[in-house]
Amino acid sequence: MKKDVFTLLGGFLTALLFFFGTIGVKFDWFTEESINAFVLVLSAFVALVINLFAVWKNTHTGWFKKKGEDE
Repeated sequence: MKKDVFTLLGGFLTALLFFFGTIGVKFDWFTEESINAFVLVLSAFVALVINLFAVWKNTHTGWFKKKGEDE
């Protein structure tokens, strides 16, 4: 599902690029390569956040569980 969301985001940004090209607005930095790079970085960032949350949750849940068992 995450891959589908990022594919839709890339498709939207590409459509936006073509729309701007149609009306004559051009940005040098807004290309298909920059769109692909942005989607890749965004997907990597989301994966990082999810993994960091999972590690944090597992670490702290285990710590509280151990603390409660010792007492």
